[in-house]
Amino acid sequence: MAETYRIIQSPTEGFYKEKGSKFLAYAYAVEQVEEVKPLVEALKKQYYDARHHCFAHIINEGNQQHVRANDDGEPNHSAGDPILGQIRSFDLVNTLVVVVRYFGGTKLGVSGLIHAYKTAAEDALSKAEILTVEIKTDFRMVYPYDKTQDVMRITNEFGVEIKGQDFTENCLLKGRIEPELFSAYKDKMALLDLKPYVGV
Repeated sequence: MAETYRIIQSPTEGFYKEKGSKFLAYAYAVEQVEEVKPLVEALKKQYYDARHHCFAHIINEGNQQHVRANDDGEPNHSAGDPILGQIRSFDLVNTLVVVVRYFGGTKLGVSGLIHAYKTAAEDALSKAEILTVEIKTDFRMVYPYDKTQDVMRITNEFGVEIKGQDFTENCLLKGRIEPELFSAYKDKMALLDLKPYVGV
C-alpha cells in the first residue's frame, strides 16, 4: 500500500476578532521553501499597516521536511507555534499559513494571543478542501541532448510526472515517480549510461 500525505487543494482565508484586534489568516499549498517568502511579502505589502505578519509552514521537499514558525515580533511562541500546531492538527504538509494581525489597542496577553492565532489558523484550514496524495520520489537527471528521444520514451513508459526540464547542451529533467518504480527506471537509464538521482 502506497504511503500518503495530506495537502490543501487551494488557498483559503480565516478570521478571528478579539478585543478590537483582528486576525486575518491565509492558508496556501506550497511545494518548495522558496515559495514562502514571496507569499508572506505579498501579504506584508497588501496589509502594510498591520502590526504583525506571523506564519508557519511544514514543507516536504525531496527527502527533507522543512518546519518553521515565525512570531514576527509577537512574544516568543505566542503566534508561530499555535499556527504550526493547527497545520499539524489537520495532519497537513506542504502547507503555509500566514496570520496578519491588526492591533486593537488592548493587549491580549500571551494566552490570549495563542488562542487568537490558533483560532484564526483553524478557521482558514477548516474551510480548505483536503487532498490525500501518494508519496512519490522526486529525482533529477542530467543527460546529453542527443539522448532526449530515448530519455522521454522511457520517462513516459514509467508514467513519470515531469516537474521541470531544461534543454541545453546538457539537458536537465526533474521528475516525480512512484517509489516502487524508481529502481527499474534507474536500471533502464543505466543502459543509456545515465544516472537519475534522488533530490529536487
